[in-house]
Amino acid sequence: MSRIVNWFSCGAASAVASKMAITRAAPDQEVVTAYCQIREEHPDNMRFLKDCEEWLGQEIIILGNDKYSRSIYEVFWRTRFLKGPSGARCTGELKKAVRHDFQKPNDLLVMGYTVGEEGRLDRFLAANNDARVWPILQECGISHSDCLAMIERAGIELPVMYKLGYRNNNCIGCVKGEAGYWNKIRVDFPDVFKRMSDMERLLGRTVCKIEKGGKILRVPLKELPPEQGDYPNEPDIDCSIFCHLEETKYRGSA
Repeated sequence: MSRIVNWFSCGAASAVASKMAITRAAPDQEVVTAYCQIREEHPDNMRFLKDCEEWLGQEIIILGNDKYSRSIYEVFWRTRFLKGPSGARCTGELKKAVRHDFQKPNDLLVMGYTVGEEGRLDRFLAANNDARVWPILQECGISHSDCLAMIERAGIELPVMYKLGYRNNNCIGCVKGEAGYWNKIRVDFPDVFKRMSDMERLLGRTVCKIEKGGKILRVPLKELPPEQGDYPNEPDIDCSIFCHLEETKYRGSA
């Protein structure tokens, strides 16, 4: 029987996916939950991880790429690369490489891809055609807002980044974010905004693009207009009928 590996990211969706997979696993099936640690995530993530360990009823294995000191900035500086059409270099070095080292060939992977993120799953499978993925949230009709509500009703305090209005609990200052995201980072974490702006200057690269005069232009953070972009201020935590059904299943198994 293959091992189930829950890839926990300190996000609400991956936490709920892990809980559902543990609940559904056969009694004799090995289920592990693992986390790729990155230094630039919010410090509150470790509090969330510990709370989720208690909820899941198992230890979350903390992994990391010490070749780059588990830091996105170490990756940027040493590889001289931020992001490109194939994605962000930090994701490849600090998550994908770590995942490959930990996984076994026949593992069944559980990740926090929710309803509405089918494209993300397709892209993951295209880039990792040897992976076996259990899209448990999509199969059960669970949305990202469902996951937020389910975490709150489990009595777990949501991570600080959600409370600040970010839709995902990524690193503080994710290079995959666009203009609205970075203008929010500018307000909430000005030191992070400056650090990334300095990295852009040192590498001669940029993370943002804007539309101007009908054209898409890349613009360095130091020149990003403060009013550019439209990032929502509050996360949606409405819950659908599907999340109530899932809660009934895992509460009944406790």
